[in-house]
Amino acid sequence: MPIFEYKCRSCEHEFEALVLRGAEPGCPQCAGRDLERLLSLPAVKSDETKARALNAAKQRDGKLGAERVAAQREYERNHD
Repeated sequence: MPIFEYKCRSCEHEFEALVLRGAEPGCPQCAGRDLERLLSLPAVKSDETKARALNAAKQRDGKLGAERVAAQREYERNHD
C-alpha cells in the first residue's frame, strides 16, 4: 500500500494519499479526480545522515534542558 503525492488540476491542492491496488484517489478538498501524480523523493539514510541527525537532536535537547534548568531556578528564586 504505497503513499503517493498528488496535485489536483482543478483546485491546485497538493496532498498525499494511501492508494490501494485498483483504487483511484480523489482530491480531499474538492473531490476532483483529475489528478497529477507528483514525483516523490525517497528519504536516504546513511551513517553520515544518521550521525548528523543525532548531533542535531543532542544540541536541541541540550538547549531545552538548559532552558528548563534556568526556568526552574527563576521559579525557585521567586517562590521561596
